[in-house]
Order: sequence, then C-alpha cells, then structure tokens
Amino acid sequence: MALIGRFIEQILPVGSITLVQPDGGRETYGPGGGKHVTVRLHDRRAAFELFRNPRLKLGEHYMDGRLTIEDGTILDLLELIVGAKPWEQGKRKGLGKGKAKAFKRFFRRNDPTKSRRNVAHHYDVGNQLYELFLDRDLQYSCAYFTDPDNTLEQAQEDKKAHIAAKLYLKPGQKVLDIGCGWGGTALYLNRVADVDVLGITLSEEQLKVARQRARDAGVSDRVRFELIDYRHLDGHFDRIVSIGMFEHVGAAHYDEFFAKCRDLLTDDGVMLLHTIGKLGGPGTPDPFTDKWIFPGYHLPSLSQMSTSTEKVKLIASDFEMLRLHYAYTLREWLRRFTNAHDKVVKLYDEKFFRMWEFYLAGGIVMFESGAACNYQVQYIRDRRAVPITRDYMAEAEARYRKSLMAPAAKKRPSQARKAEAAEPVK
Repeated sequence: MALIGRFIEQILPVGSITLVQPDGGRETYGPGGGKHVTVRLHDRRAAFELFRNPRLKLGEHYMDGRLTIEDGTILDLLELIVGAKPWEQGKRKGLGKGKAKAFKRFFRRNDPTKSRRNVAHHYDVGNQLYELFLDRDLQYSCAYFTDPDNTLEQAQEDKKAHIAAKLYLKPGQKVLDIGCGWGGTALYLNRVADVDVLGITLSEEQLKVARQRARDAGVSDRVRFELIDYRHLDGHFDRIVSIGMFEHVGAAHYDEFFAKCRDLLTDDGVMLLHTIGKLGGPGTPDPFTDKWIFPGYHLPSLSQMSTSTEKVKLIASDFEMLRLHYAYTLREWLRRFTNAHDKVVKLYDEKFFRMWEFYLAGGIVMFESGAACNYQVQYIRDRRAVPITRDYMAEAEARYRKSLMAPAAKKRPSQARKAEAAEPVK
C-alpha cells in the first residue's frame, strides 16, 4: 500500500486520493487543492498486483469488485490520474509499460479468421446493449459537435453529413462502406445522395439489423449488406467510406489495407477514412481494452498512416483532426449507460457493467488528456479527382443537413455539456 501511495504522490500535481486498506486503515495522498477520490482495496494482494501492472489491473480490479470507489466515481479517479499531466504538456510518469510485450504486440497478426473472432467478441454481445446508450441510428463512432450543447442525435446526424460531404458524391455512384455497423451510414448516403451502397461487416448481429433496416426502407436493391472481410472483395467502387473500422485492422496490416482500398477504387475514386488515432508517434494498445473490449486493436499514428499510403500512392487530399468530439460523445454514452445500469445488469451482470463503465470512462480521459484523437482523411488516386478548393464540402454539408433536419430538439435541456466544454480537465 505504501508503494502505491508513493506513486500517487509522484504523479498528482493537484488533488488527492484516499486509499482504504482491507483492514479499514486509510491514508490520503496527493497535494490536495482539487478533486478528491476515496478508493477501497478489498484484499492485500490487490495492492501488490496494482503496483506491478497498473494499466491492466486498475480496470480488472474495478471490474472484479476488488477495488471500489467510495467517494466519487471511476471517471473521477481516471481524471485525476490521466489528467494529472495532459499529453501535450510532456512526458508523465508511466503506468507500467512493458517494452518487450509492447514490441511483440506491435507485430501481431489479424488474419481474416482472427479478425472475425475479434469483432464477434465486441459486437456480437447483443444489439440490446448498444440500443441502451447509442443514438437512434446506432452510430457507434465519434459524433461531430458543431456546438458542444447539441444532442447526441443531432451530433451523429451532423457527423454523417460531414463525412458525406467529403466523399464528393454524385447520383448513381457505387459506394463501399467498410465496417458498416448497423447500416446507418449506408442508408444515409443512399437517402441524401442517391447512390448505391455495399456495406460490409464481420458481425452477424450487425448484419441482421442492417439488412432489416434496408428492407424496411424499401431500398434493399440499392443498399446491400454482406458478411465479408475487405480483403476478399473484388470489383471497383467510385467511393469508399470507412468509419470506426480501421482501429481493428492492426498495425501489421496497414500496408495491406491501403493497398486493397486503392485497388478497389476507380481511377477517379474518393475515399474517406474516419478513425480513432494517436497523437505523436506509434504506440501500443491499452492492455485492459485489448484484453477485455477490443482484442487485436491498434490506434494509428498519423505517421503510420502516411507511411502506408505513400507506398501505394494514395494521395491524402484532405485531413482533419477531431480533438474533443469523441470526449463529448463518450460522456453522453457513459451518462446513458450509467442510467441504464439495472437493464445492463439484467442482460449480463454487475461485472459486465463495471467493465464497460471503466472502458467508457477511460475513453473520456484519453480524449481529454491522453494521446487519443480522431482523424478524418480523404484519399484519392488522381490529383484531379476532386475540386481544387474545399468549397464543395461546405456546400454539400449544408445541403445534406437541410434535407434531413433532425426531428429531435437540437440542444440538450441542461447546460451540463456546455460546462464540461468550458472547463479544462483538472
């Protein structure tokens, strides 16, 4: 316990943490002056394991109930630890990163069979889970907040318009959606731009919903969905969009992914890649997320993406970084997920709820203080494939938004999100 206390003293420039031992003894660490959290460890071995491997064991101990929060929330604790020194302020005290394991993981392979198994681990746990905290369209990726006070529904509609505008769509074009989720984006593109879309996924649960939605909309002849790995596709597409899928490709397969996308694009084709990314240079997966949430995932750095696309002569014709949009998205997901506690526990159990609570809270702090961000990169094969200015994007985005005004109120009833946006992470 004393070792953990000394570690807390080293990493906290503000705030304090009270550690409660299994026998009830307690000590408070940190300089104070900010947020305070009380953490109880329920067995003595938990403290030793936490000190040896904090990046994995903090989440596992919370998930297993060996570590509980008595004053505050798990988000409060993570904000104290990760927010102690934001990424852009320089190096902070490392949380037990093992270089040998990091090296091994960086070169691990995600072949088609393993990729499908990894996807099933996360996405085939049941659609009911996602319906509890996502927006109505089941968009499971970073929303686009034109105003931090917008509803999640509005922000996800704006995300689709923002992406569609960058695709430079024309009626009748063939569009490929790699990692189509529950089909919302594919249906949206057909609706606003009169294009034909093929959505592909490795999740059987998502496929069922996507196909049913296309049937319900009467567009099954123009919006199709298939259970297939992108590596097994043939043919050519005028446009390719991929939202929230590239994180699952794996660093060892980046060259393969971009080479395949280039082959699938027509000569004047346009691709838009929307992915979680990493600030700075290449990194390694978070061990808790990799083990329990997204097996085989890897967050790309901009340099990794550039190195791979340069090899196959894909031109990065437009680039945008979304810095805080995913933090806003995750805060709303966590709020809805927490409010659905009883329903989640009924579907699964308390351990599952805590696992996902830790995952969502961890995502918030990584986007607010850690090294995570979102990239939107437009790729083309021919430098003349799109207009020479970005004006076409703004025009199309405004047109798409106007054609599909969200029926729900644009603003949230409370000012909670506005306050979150205005205040820096403590």
